[in-house]
Amino acid sequence: MECRKFEITLISASDLEDVRRLFKMKVHARVSIGSNPNTEKRTPTDKHGEINPAWNFSIKYTISEWMIKYQNDMLVIKLYCKRKLGDRYIGEVHMSMKELYEYSYANGGSAIMTCPVHKGSAQSQGVLRFSYRFSERVMIDKLVLAESIAGWSMCNYLE
Repeated sequence: MECRKFEITLISASDLEDVRRLFKMKVHARVSIGSNPNTEKRTPTDKHGEINPAWNFSIKYTISEWMIKYQNDMLVIKLYCKRKLGDRYIGEVHMSMKELYEYSYANGGSAIMTCPVHKGSAQSQGVLRFSYRFSERVMIDKLVLAESIAGWSMCNYLE
């Protein structure tokens, strides 16, 4: 099975909607690929930046080669404000894995993006800045994959 390593570094966000009127906003991001909820990983919570959080936090995935060949697999980054009564949704960024790969391919496999943060169909408020890179294609034997499943579930999504 052909796979690639994909690493994304969430750098910062700026000018986000203030969803917490009385107290300081403490923002974290949840990152997932495709529709599989098992791919979700999150950043630590930024406790000081409020509407301008900074993380500089890297997340690694091992993805199947077909994820960069077809338009339907998406990188989804959702931003949340931490609260005791449950996190409050701020907004999100969606990018096609294929488009990310094609954009970075011209730059040697890596790129830095600044994308608007959307909340539903409403106008965007704020931007998210992140960098990412794709490694070279590698072949993973299905037997080796099955034996190592406890360490990194399914080549299609997780490391």
